[in-house]
Amino acid sequence: MRRIHISEFVAELGQAGSAKALGLTQGGLNKALRLGREIYVTRKPDGTYEAHELRPFPSQRKRSAA
Repeated sequence: MRRIHISEFVAELGQAGSAKALGLTQGGLNKALRLGREIYVTRKPDGTYEAHELRPFPSQRKRSAA
């Protein structure tokens, strides 16, 4: 199994094909790309795909001083 960044996955399949393969809408995929999210896609042995997002731990926003 090979893990690739979502932008590389989209470059291979196109946005519509990538969204369909991951069970997303094209708009949702586009937003993830625009925001630069750290999402990686893996092709499973049965030919389906799954995506995982890397997030900092803890995944809480830092509060700004008022």
